[in-house]
Amino acid sequence: MATRKEVKNRISSVKNINKITRAMEMVAAARLRRAEQRISNLRPYAQSMRKLTQRAAAEAGNVPRVPVLEEREEMRNVGILLVTGDRGLAGAFNTNIIRAGTRLKREFEGDGADVSFAAVGRRGVSALTFRGEDLRDSYVGFTDRPGFANAREIGEALTSAYVDEELDRVEVIYNRYVSPLTQYVRRQTLLPVQQAEVFGEGVPQEEEADEKQSELEKAHSRALWIYEPEPEELLARLIPEYVNISLYRALLESAASEHGARMTAMRNAAENAESMIEDLTLEMNRVRQAEITQEILEVVSGAEAFG
Repeated sequence: MATRKEVKNRISSVKNINKITRAMEMVAAARLRRAEQRISNLRPYAQSMRKLTQRAAAEAGNVPRVPVLEEREEMRNVGILLVTGDRGLAGAFNTNIIRAGTRLKREFEGDGADVSFAAVGRRGVSALTFRGEDLRDSYVGFTDRPGFANAREIGEALTSAYVDEELDRVEVIYNRYVSPLTQYVRRQTLLPVQQAEVFGEGVPQEEEADEKQSELEKAHSRALWIYEPEPEELLARLIPEYVNISLYRALLESAASEHGARMTAMRNAAENAESMIEDLTLEMNRVRQAEITQEILEVVSGAEAFG
């Protein structure tokens, strides 16, 4: 049995852990509120941008003057962008993304394609490097509060790789934020635009509504749209913005998911620490009681010896 001093030291250590995890929970909660506001402001714009780009692409068709619209006959090279965090202590947040990325890689390799990764966040970079994966690009240092400039840097690199035929398809995997307790791993086909689609569990209501168009939207889709400038010229301007906005949304969704996952993980850790403190306190009381009993027995034995 452990001595009372040893149990006391363990209680002190667990109390320190409890204070740290509670502080980290409060920090994550404060950051989460700001991240939620940024997402709610961006989601309608990102959704409308995706609709407009797809409609203009359908109108323009496969236009040689817009290389990024060109669909490849063979899918030889696929790029997968994994959006993870720079830090850990967020439960399964990073692990789920890496697992989904490696699973998707096996699917494409089964179809005969070569797969290369790009990663956002130190956790994704280190995991892919450790596994010996082909890592095209890495982006770190901004996952807590991503900016549009970060999304533009990533978007320009991926678009250039697609236009230069280094990649025939670009997929993005990130966590879609629902609540502090719920985040879904999402996969989005970014390029080519004609195949842009969102996959994964928990597809949000606004994206389900895209499939169930209202009567007004159906009438709009049947109407003859007049573009100024021409669709192909408009797309040359729209597609880079579409790519950047889509990536910016993925970064914001991932940031909010990371804060929510960390807040939940730290809350669970703090509650576990409090439960452990209670158990250790009971153990310390038992040890103290055993020590007192032993002392009484020694006194009685001594008195009987002198008796």
